[in-house]
Amino acid sequence: MIFDQTHFSEDLMATKIKTGLHIILTTDEDDSRPVYISGNFNNWLTQDKEFVMEKVGAGLYHYKFTHDFDYPETLLYKFTKGDWSAVEIGANEERTENRSTSKHTGIQKEHVFRWRKNWLPFKPNFLPQIQLISDEFEIPQLNTTRKVWALLPHDYDFSNENYPVMYLQDAQNLFNENAEYGNWEIDKKLAVMSEYKVGKIIVIAVEHAEEDRVREYNVGKTVLGKGQGKKYIKFLVETLKPYVDSNFRTKTEREFTGIGGSSMGALVSIFSGLRYPEVFGKLMIFSPSLWVAPKMKIKNDKDFGDTKIYLYAGGDESETMIEHVETFKNRILESEFVDDKMKINLSINKLGKHNETYWSDEFPKAIEWLFFNTKDN
Repeated sequence: MIFDQTHFSEDLMATKIKTGLHIILTTDEDDSRPVYISGNFNNWLTQDKEFVMEKVGAGLYHYKFTHDFDYPETLLYKFTKGDWSAVEIGANEERTENRSTSKHTGIQKEHVFRWRKNWLPFKPNFLPQIQLISDEFEIPQLNTTRKVWALLPHDYDFSNENYPVMYLQDAQNLFNENAEYGNWEIDKKLAVMSEYKVGKIIVIAVEHAEEDRVREYNVGKTVLGKGQGKKYIKFLVETLKPYVDSNFRTKTEREFTGIGGSSMGALVSIFSGLRYPEVFGKLMIFSPSLWVAPKMKIKNDKDFGDTKIYLYAGGDESETMIEHVETFKNRILESEFVDDKMKINLSINKLGKHNETYWSDEFPKAIEWLFFNTKDN
C-alpha cells in the first residue's frame, strides 16, 4: 500500500481542534530504531516512552500532544534515535540547533537529514591538541617510566581558561588508531562535545605497563596475587597530578578532578577514589573487574564534599558483571562513611560487550554527567 502523506496531514488538520500540537517528521535516513522527541518539556530525556514517535511510513513519523498538555511558553526540542549519541544532524553532518515552536495546536512539519552514530562524525577543527608529556615519565614509586599524554581543548592556546581534569588508564586504547582491540576514540568524542558546547576538559592518559598491566592495576593481595596498585596510585596522586597542575591550566580542586578506566583500569580507579577522596571527586568506572577484589573496604571519615561515580556495565560481558556492579553500588550507598555524600549513576547496556566500542559510546555520557550535567542539548 502506498502511504499518502497529504491525506494523512489533512486528517490531522481536521482533528486539530480536539487535540494539541501534531509534529510530523520526515527523515532521509531511516532504520528500525524508534525516534524520540526530547525537549524542555521532559528535562531533555532521550528515551522517554511518553514521547516516542509513531512510525506511519518509510521515513515518516508523527507525535500528537494531548489537548490538555502543559506547554512551556516556547517548546524547545530535538529528535534522537534514543540517545544523544544518535541525535539528529544536518545534511553536512553539522550540529543542529534546538527546534522551537510556540504553537499549541495545528501541525508542525520537521525534517531530519541524518543521525549521529556512536557520537560520530566529528569536526576536525574541534579535535583536542594531543601532547606527549613524556615517553619516559618517571614513576619513582615503581622505579620505572611510562608514556603519559595530555589531551587539551582544541582552543587551549587561545584562551586563558582553567579546566577540569580526568586521569585515564590504558592510554594505548584511548585514541590510538592502531590499537590491537580498537580504541575509545576519545579525541573524536571530545571534538563532538566541544562542537556541542557540552564543556571543555583536559584528559591525562597514562599508558599501561604492557605485560605487567594486571599486576600494576591490582591493589593489595587478591586472587591475582600481590599487586602494585597502591604504589601506582601514589604515583598518580603524589607525582603526576602535581606535575600536571604545575604545567597546565587546571582546576586543581577535587570537585574538578576525576579518574577512570575500564576493566582492571576501572578497578584501580575505584581504589584511587576511595583511598584519596580528597584528591578525586569524580570516578568514571567502566566494566570494573570487581571479581578480583569483591570485598574492598569503604572508609572515609572526613567530609570532603560530594563524590560522583559514573558506573557502567554491559549485560553481554560475563554472567556476573551486572550483579557485581549492582552489589558494589549498593554497598557504597549503604556504607556508614558515605552519609549521602556520593551520587552514583548506574548505566547498564544489556547488549554491551567487554570492549572498546561500548566504552567509547559511554565516554561522552560519563564526562557530561560527572563534570557538566547539561540538560539543554
